[in-house]
Parts: sequence; C-alpha cells; structure tokens
Amino acid sequence: MSSGTSSGSSLGTRSSRSEDDLDLKTQMENRRKRRKESNRESARRSRLRKQHHLDDLTSQVNQLKDQNKQLGTALRVTNQNLVAVQAQNSVLQTQKMELESRLGSLTEILLFMNASTTSAAANTTTMNNSITTINNGCDVLGASTWGQPIDLYYQCF
Repeated sequence: MSSGTSSGSSLGTRSSRSEDDLDLKTQMENRRKRRKESNRESARRSRLRKQHHLDDLTSQVNQLKDQNKQLGTALRVTNQNLVAVQAQNSVLQTQKMELESRLGSLTEILLFMNASTTSAAANTTTMNNSITTINNGCDVLGASTWGQPIDLYYQCF
C-alpha cells in the first residue's frame, strides 16, 4: 500500500508540476504577447514622431524657399535702385563740374571788373555800361549753349 500511496502522490505531483509548467508557459506566452504588442505600439509612436518631424522639416524648407524668393526679389530691386542712383550721381557730378567751371569764370569776371574800377575814373562809366548790359540779359558766359537757364543774379555775382 505504501507503494501505491507513493505512486499516487508522485502522480499527483507530476500532474501538479505539469499544470504549473502549463501555467508558467501560459504566463510566458502572455508576457511575450504583451511585449510584442508594446513593441508594436512603441514602433507606431516612433513612426508618427518621425513623420511629424519630416512634416516640420518639409514646412521649414518651403518657408525658407519662399523667404529666399523674397530676398532675391528685394536684391534685384535694390540693384536696380543702385544703378539708378549711380546714374543720378553721375549726372550730379557732371553738373557740379559745370557749375564749378561757371563759378571760376564768374570769379574771373569779378576780378576783371574790380581791376577795371581801380584803373581809372573813365573806365567807371564803361564798367557801369557793362554791368547794365549784363543786367539786361547779355549772355556773358554762353549759358544759352548749356541748355540750362541761369539766373541773372549768378551772372553778375
């Protein structure tokens, strides 16, 4: 009998072990399934983050392209303005040289006129006649050929 009991208890233990093994296997299988599902969810979130980052970069590229176009347009306009200002500056430089030349000529006339007034009293009448002629619109320096009107004030002084 004792061998029967021992066989019976060993059989019960075996049955219990195999149930424990089955439970352990089931638990391991469930853990593995949960881990797989967790990994899938983590991969999905990672793909979403990556897609979001890619969308942000694409948006940034488009924004920078637009900004580059605007800057290119602004640069072209600025270059056109530069050319216009340079042309205007050239004209003004030419006018400046022309006016300096006129001033030099007027200075010579004044020196001549001052010298004439000190030379003799008889020349005073001649100088008064010259001033009257200049004030009456005589073109002493040939201003009519320059294509610009000149005030009589500048012709005399």
